[in-house]
Amino acid sequence: MNTPDNCANCPAHNKANLIRLGVDLENVDYVLAMAGNPNTGKSTVFNNLTGLRQHTGNWPGKTVSRAEGGFIYNEKRYKVVDLPGTYSLLSTSTDEEVARDFILFGQPDVTVIVVDATRLERNLNLVLQILELTDRAVLCVNLMDEAKRNQLEIDTRTLSKELGIPVIPASARRKQGMEELLQAIEAVAIGHYHCKPPKIKSRSPKLNRAIENLSEKIRKTYPNLPNVNWVAMRLLEGDNSIIEAIRSGEIGNLHEEDLSIDN
Repeated sequence: MNTPDNCANCPAHNKANLIRLGVDLENVDYVLAMAGNPNTGKSTVFNNLTGLRQHTGNWPGKTVSRAEGGFIYNEKRYKVVDLPGTYSLLSTSTDEEVARDFILFGQPDVTVIVVDATRLERNLNLVLQILELTDRAVLCVNLMDEAKRNQLEIDTRTLSKELGIPVIPASARRKQGMEELLQAIEAVAIGHYHCKPPKIKSRSPKLNRAIENLSEKIRKTYPNLPNVNWVAMRLLEGDNSIIEAIRSGEIGNLHEEDLSIDN
């Protein structure tokens, strides 16, 4: 496996932001997000990981429901947050906004992206969007039994090499691949696997200059904001929720350090 650039076993999540997003971090070592398109079996994977150790509620200030759970693996405690099933993170719906903000501002230690092996090409759109926000991810290619039934073959090793993250084949309904998924989650969480997602190289020089100029201005106002280039891209694309968050200063509330919270 790849070796980390920084210390192993160091949580990467943003504690202050996660608490603002309504996540209880008491007795938690690592935070895990579950993402994916609807109907990929994401909830089944979530249930396999958490068992009966889960509860439901709503996101703060939203009517969107969420499920949380937990598990212990190799003496480390994991909090699992099941994000709404979405087809993108472009914030055209409340579900997309919730999922995007959790990954962007909460910075979970690992984001498990569940995809349907029989509709892999369609699902990869969301995968690539998530990899723009985080380089700490594991891809769970679920429904491999259905793919086999339909005579579809998926080269998960090549896919892992192309995406720069662990790729685990699974059939969650049969609980196949769950141990391998846990191993991959642990490897990314503790830093034994250093993910290296590909960077977008197809942008024009003019667009790159616009992103750099806008990013510089954003950093001056919000010096600790994560993924500034991504925020700049959303502004250039006219993402209304990001535009309003910048205008109102709300985006600053999500990144500023809360001195009352121990790091």
